[in-house]
Amino acid sequence: MEPSKVPLAGDADHLIDSTDPHHPANHICTLCRNFYNLGWVTGTGGGTSIRRGPHIFIAPSGVQKELLQPSDIFVLDYASRSYLRKRPDLKPSACTPLFLAAFDRGAGCCIHTHSQWAVLVTLLVERDASKSGAKIDDKYFEIEKIEQIKGIPKGRGNAGMMGYYDKLRVPIIENTAHEEDLTSSLEAAMGRYPDTFAVLVRRHGVYVWGDDVQKAKTQAERSISPSIPPD
Repeated sequence: MEPSKVPLAGDADHLIDSTDPHHPANHICTLCRNFYNLGWVTGTGGGTSIRRGPHIFIAPSGVQKELLQPSDIFVLDYASRSYLRKRPDLKPSACTPLFLAAFDRGAGCCIHTHSQWAVLVTLLVERDASKSGAKIDDKYFEIEKIEQIKGIPKGRGNAGMMGYYDKLRVPIIENTAHEEDLTSSLEAAMGRYPDTFAVLVRRHGVYVWGDDVQKAKTQAERSISPSIPPD
């Protein structure tokens, strides 16, 4: 049987059945296919999660991102952190606790990519930090006077959008052997940089979030995930 045809335990398909292309179960599949075509994710790497009301919709682990189907999507109750819909033949995403950290900050969507540009940025900052002797907690990617940052908010609330002469600073955390072990470092980076909408993971990729899907996607596109990988 193909993964998307395996029967689901329980009766929770109503949570993911919709003809609306913007329903989270459908939207996640579209986004993952687009990210695959852009080279942001490969194979089963990366992921996307959307919050709608009390429900968190999450792409599972172990499914090729360009082949993802709505029937593959897991649904989590945000308040209790318990699964309302869970494919018995698939594993929950290891990114789940990191997505929840973004939702705890009020996000409506969180995107995780393995963008080669994001990885390259972390390596360049690592190289420069080793020369200057900077502490790990002080490591970040910083850029200014570039048009693309104009689509990124200055901070949470109604602070407006960044301008050409503003300075964008994205914290960098160290990678771990297991994705879920990044959670405490990600939360610590969020605490140190309360206005950030992204956290880079050295030698791994980036987490980007926004108030809704459109903002999260825009911030991913405009910050450190260009569509063309480096040579």
